[in-house]
Amino acid sequence: MDNRQLLSHLTQKLGRNRTDVNRLLDALAAVLAERCGELDSIAVPGFGTFTGEKVNECVVTDSETGRRTLMPPKVQLNFTMSHVLKNRLKNELNPS
Repeated sequence: MDNRQLLSHLTQKLGRNRTDVNRLLDALAAVLAERCGELDSIAVPGFGTFTGEKVNECVVTDSETGRRTLMPPKVQLNFTMSHVLKNRLKNELNPS
């Protein structure tokens, strides 16, 4: 699903116009970037938890040239799915 399809689907589900839904998604992305950039976590009940994790700098070697490069530290966004969402997906894929 690309961004256009996501916006269309959320617009129908929420009964709101496309501009409002787009602003909501942009605001969510901004909050995630800000809080996880500060190595904080954001828990969304029934969905999961977003956490920011600092990855230390490291030296990588190019296998073709043998050239070594220092990769700067960065913050990585991780997502852990909640048990509620995991069970919903499991039940949708394997109905009993």
